[in-house]
Amino acid sequence: MFSSLFTEASQDHRGTPEAPGRVVTLIEREYWQSLTDHHQSAPERVWGVAYRIEREKVAEVKDYLDIREINGYSIQYASFYPAKGEAAIRTLVYIGTPDNDQFTGVQEPQALSEHITRSHGPSGPNIEYLLSLEAALNALGPEAGDEHVSDLSSRARAILGLAEEPASNIAIAIKAETAISSEHEPFKQEHSIDEQEETEKDS
Repeated sequence: MFSSLFTEASQDHRGTPEAPGRVVTLIEREYWQSLTDHHQSAPERVWGVAYRIEREKVAEVKDYLDIREINGYSIQYASFYPAKGEAAIRTLVYIGTPDNDQFTGVQEPQALSEHITRSHGPSGPNIEYLLSLEAALNALGPEAGDEHVSDLSSRARAILGLAEEPASNIAIAIKAETAISSEHEPFKQEHSIDEQEETEKDS
């Protein structure tokens, strides 16, 4: 079981080597419980979306993600449980584990929010990443919101004087970090264990 935290430095997307931004990673729940976290609890589930990659696009997408996630993330396998209650799907994910050199550890929320609001990298402002993540989680359903992400978003909005409104209304480009560029179109959302097993067999 995992929890999510903004404990990964970003030197190549939402920051620079001289001034790294902050991005989220999954961490083992057992490890999270050993941290001095500044939020009272972590949700029982970490919500997200699983995608099935078309067979002819597997190598292309893998090469793309290996480059995009090279700054501290490593390939891991995790069980993904579809919201419809179907059997768990074995998924490939990129996770910044605590032993990688970009793992920052827990930071006090206000200081972290201030750091995010002033960070900027080749992929755009760090605040764009944070508010896009919040919007993406909220769009998944009423149970998908994350206290850690929502608290940081509220603090960052207050720092910048932004209204408490959906990220899309303040010119946040959600697809900047959550999807590959439109010319690739290699992803399909995973709906069943049968599709996932077929993908593994074919690839």
